[in-house]
Amino acid sequence: MNTERPPVTYTSARELRGPLVVVGGVRGVGWDEFGTIALMSGERRHGVVLEVRDDLAVVEVLEGTGGMDPAGLRVTFTGSPLTIPVGDGWLGRTCDGKGAPRDGGPPVFGRHLAPVEGTAINPARRRPPAEPVLTGIAAIDALNTLVRGQKLPIFSVAGLPHLELAVQIAAQATTAGERFSVVFAGMGLTHADAFTVQDGLADRAAAGELCLLLNTADDPVIERILTPRLALTVAEHLAFDGGRHVLVVMTDMTSYAEALREVSAARGEVPARRAYPGYLYSDLASLYERCGRLADRPGSVTVLPVLTMPAGDITHPVPDLTGYITEGQIVLSPQIHAEGIYPPVDALSSLSRLMRKGAGPGRTRADHLDVAAQLTAALARARQAADLADLAGESALSPADRSHLALYPPYLHDFLNQDTDRTLTLDESLERAWRVLLTLPPSELGMLPAAMLTARHHDAPSGTPP
Repeated sequence: MNTERPPVTYTSARELRGPLVVVGGVRGVGWDEFGTIALMSGERRHGVVLEVRDDLAVVEVLEGTGGMDPAGLRVTFTGSPLTIPVGDGWLGRTCDGKGAPRDGGPPVFGRHLAPVEGTAINPARRRPPAEPVLTGIAAIDALNTLVRGQKLPIFSVAGLPHLELAVQIAAQATTAGERFSVVFAGMGLTHADAFTVQDGLADRAAAGELCLLLNTADDPVIERILTPRLALTVAEHLAFDGGRHVLVVMTDMTSYAEALREVSAARGEVPARRAYPGYLYSDLASLYERCGRLADRPGSVTVLPVLTMPAGDITHPVPDLTGYITEGQIVLSPQIHAEGIYPPVDALSSLSRLMRKGAGPGRTRADHLDVAAQLTAALARARQAADLADLAGESALSPADRSHLALYPPYLHDFLNQDTDRTLTLDESLERAWRVLLTLPPSELGMLPAAMLTARHHDAPSGTPP
């Protein structure tokens, strides 16, 4: 697309297709070009070119097409892509999904403009993820450590407290002694959920460490597609130009994918799995792959997408494709939630593939990786023992199996469970893990170095459980 081309106006809108306007007789208009749409009433709306074929341009209208009459539209193409101002001006602000203020303040200004569409980071420029982002959540920090530059999704189902967990992580997350910011992108939220997000993140916003972008369920569907791209554009410039470590929380990516499906249907595209567009994988990758660290720039962008699995189906296209792109997953369990445990993280279904890059000696604690591996192995043995007990009864279990079966309640209540407003330091999380592990006989702790285990028993106060 020639970005030097002057704006050109057309009055040849031919039809409306859901959130789309089809404009005929166009020449020189390119994909992703930004445009303004003037209605006969004088109202102005905004759009982005999705497709150009022959002399037709398909434009997605960010504010929706309600109340439009094709015969009275004037569509002006600017010759350039959709851009937003970038910089620290976004911090402390609450905006809607297209960047317009929701907090009663002025529009966000910045010295530079950046295209919202963005690009994935070139692998040749990537620096390997390293050092942790601590969330204050024991199940994540101790067992599935989030690493700077990582993309680690949360898989949930309807009815589980994934929004509360996302807000808690956004409120508590930090990097030790370095400039840190959070960009929170909410998509398809109810007004009650939007209020919950704003209330839970009020302190971080007041500290000038948060950019909040909220798209509610009654906002135009096209805005839902724009929201995560805008969030990532803001984050990239805070990180790579501002030298900050930025955590981007995006919820709910299933709402985003459904918006993508609606637009695809309006365009008349041939559907793929479950009526989602065939390019769902590449579209999700274009978002997730914008996070990371650059070899020649300070800062980092870490992405924590949250998605709900329809009917709890992890093979549904959205979680399935997300799993291919990202580096692990945090899975929430309805069974653990039913026991009144928060957060209901299923440790055996969860995984942070980059944990070893950001945890251990010199990064967190020398015993971190060993403790995490031993606790995960003990939980796996406890689950096997529970399955065997269901089949043959507890009397059929060996003493070792019984000790592992007895470990599970302390794990749930003494390690996993924490209040929604409780921030645990990494030391507190690991000490919780140690207390659970030391309910097992020493012979069952073979993944812990003997010297570490001896020192831990030696340090325990006499007369009290270690």
